[in-house]
Parts: sequence; structure tokens; C-alpha cells
Amino acid sequence: MDIHVDYARCEGHGLCEEVASSLFRLDDEGELVTLFDGERVPEGYEDDAMRAVRACPVSALRAQ
Repeated sequence: MDIHVDYARCEGHGLCEEVASSLFRLDDEGELVTLFDGERVPEGYEDDAMRAVRACPVSALRAQ
């Protein structure tokens, strides 16, 4: 599974970090940081990734 992040759309609400802190965090400036390489979600973290996609209030995350 791949996750595409639309950084222009992200408003830094942090819900992705709240539900999937193993995959996402906000840095000190409130910018989203992915904790995995590229767009490919590590095996075993697909459910966490989908929770983050569903939690984002501005649809800045998209599963592919």
C-alpha cells in the first residue's frame, strides 16, 4: 500500500499522528513528517495507515 501526502492541503491538525504515531508525526513547525521511506507503507502497518487516511479532516492523505 502506498500513501500519498498532499502537503499543500495538510493543515497540521495532527489526527494522523494521533491514530498512527508509528507512521506520522508533526515536526516543531507543525509540518507533517512521514516515518517511512517514500510512499510505501511498511508491511504490517496498513491498518494504521488507513486509520490515518480516514481521520484526516482535510483529506491530505490518500491510499493507493
